Amino acid sequence: MFPKNADLEIPQKFVPHPAFDPVQDFDSPSWGKLNNHSLNKVSAGRERTTLLLLKNPRLTMRPPSSWLIAATLALPLSSCMVGPNYSTPDSRVEKAWVESSAVSGKSQSAADILWWKTFRDPVLNRLIEIACANNPNLQIAGVSILRARAELSGAIGNLFPQQQGISADTTYNYLPPSDSGSPQLQSGSPLGTTLNQDRSGGMQIGPNLFTNQVLFSSTWEIDFWGKYRRQIQSDKVTFLASVAAYDNAMVTLIGDVANSYVNIRTTQAQIRVNEENVALQVESLRIATARFQAGQTSQLDVEQAKTELAQTQANVPSLKNTLRQTKNTLALQMGLPPDAVDRHLKPGRLPSPPQKIAAGIPRDLLRRRPDVRQAGLEAASQSALIGVQVANMLPAFSLNGTFGYSSNNIGNNSLAEIFNWQNSIVQSAGSLTMPVFNYGRLINKVRAQDANFQEAILTYQNTVLTAQQEVENGLSEFKYGKQTVDYLSTAVSSARMSTKLSLDRYKAGQTDFTTVLTAMQQQLDVENSLVGAEGNVMLGLILTYRSLGGGWQAREGRDVISPEVKKEMAKRTYWGRTMEPARHLPVTPPEDQPVETPKKRPWIWDLLNINK
Repeated sequence: MFPKNADLEIPQKFVPHPAFDPVQDFDSPSWGKLNNHSLNKVSAGRERTTLLLLKNPRLTMRPPSSWLIAATLALPLSSCMVGPNYSTPDSRVEKAWVESSAVSGKSQSAADILWWKTFRDPVLNRLIEIACANNPNLQIAGVSILRARAELSGAIGNLFPQQQGISADTTYNYLPPSDSGSPQLQSGSPLGTTLNQDRSGGMQIGPNLFTNQVLFSSTWEIDFWGKYRRQIQSDKVTFLASVAAYDNAMVTLIGDVANSYVNIRTTQAQIRVNEENVALQVESLRIATARFQAGQTSQLDVEQAKTELAQTQANVPSLKNTLRQTKNTLALQMGLPPDAVDRHLKPGRLPSPPQKIAAGIPRDLLRRRPDVRQAGLEAASQSALIGVQVANMLPAFSLNGTFGYSSNNIGNNSLAEIFNWQNSIVQSAGSLTMPVFNYGRLINKVRAQDANFQEAILTYQNTVLTAQQEVENGLSEFKYGKQTVDYLSTAVSSARMSTKLSLDRYKAGQTDFTTVLTAMQQQLDVENSLVGAEGNVMLGLILTYRSLGGGWQAREGRDVISPEVKKEMAKRTYWGRTMEPARHLPVTPPEDQPVETPKKRPWIWDLLNINK
């Protein structure tokens, strides 16, 4: 604490060295200089504090001059923001799709955005709805949004006094009496000197001395260099990146559920094909057995028929195993136990694909795909953190203040009068702190953060390239898969006719059983191939749609956290209104939110607004 009516020396203006560069030259010994700068450092132990309070319970200091008040208030208004301002990195994007013949040339409509509904399959629609409501991984992504929102709110609080607290203490001193009956005081001690003076003035001092204090203290580091604003920028785009991560998780989940559904329908179709061929081969075995019993052929035909039948029958258990495992995967995606998925899978067949896909143009991926947005936002976060590290190398300006009350039991004073105005204590101070002799620690933190930023830029550029690759792969699989289906459809018709003709000729004794076996094997192969090709066309269509980034819009109008999870979290922790969707979800559509950070110092309300 400052003594009564103490003069506070004010530091002069900080004058940087002419050659000083806060980014390049912090390894050099010339950091800058302070002209005629000095600060009073006042430290007080318990005895010193007791001395001052006993001598005058109301501790005051000279009010600061008007120019000091004006300079202090002007600091936040004239402050700057060090560090780079982020803008979306350049990326290589093709002008048109390579497989443009599979694209309709139209931009995606609202129906194409919720692409699975264009299949007109109510079973698939219901499965996706259940998965979006129950999937644990999607719930994890939703809770991550709440965590990022809480961290953003905490960072915003740093714009205000960072440390505030109320303290209260009671001090007791026992002063043993001397031979004369008065308290015995150690000569030469500050407390003894002060109390001796008070006793000489007629004040009664007993052996039991009590002092009470109640103080409110506050410390505010002014955001002169924009360190806290840069941190808020970083946390804000990190929060928006968590929303993009949720959207990406939803796009992935919807695509995975659709893939599982198509694989289930494809496997079911292959089981039907094999069972139909089993029935056909049972008939061919009956014919071969009848001809053998009639003496019209040898036992070789019967054994060959049995072999072919057993091989086809062996395919069915393997396909059923695949079907069961695919259903188990679907149950996990839906957030259900394996025994609960069958009741949601009504009998059905593969959906019919459209003739062409509404894919828009490649550059639409930069604003439509959630993972591309997430990568860009994560790069923006790393860019803002560079400013935080640069600000740590520069002087820090702080204001400190204390207000409270103190009382004691000396003379006519009473401990109960602590909250009388004459017992009030007021203290204020300003400080400047500048790091020196850090031996390269601070500048290397800036360099490390710059490397993190460059990694994020490269990750963003790679994500854009990966997005184009996935779309092109989906378009290619869809386009050429449809051609494969056309050829296999012709082959299936011919194979079925070949089997029928070969059986008729075998019954008439015009050909041997080997011709029948060959025809039946070809029919089974091409029918299985056709079913697989039809499934691949649908998988290519799903890959294209999920690669285009559609599907996250399904979260609109609903919260990212289930009511059950909200209730469980609310039991443990007070979340206030943060649980409300309007408090943790931006209203502005993600593709309409600019990723660039403003080049001028943002206002507090802009930092608070999650829609900017």
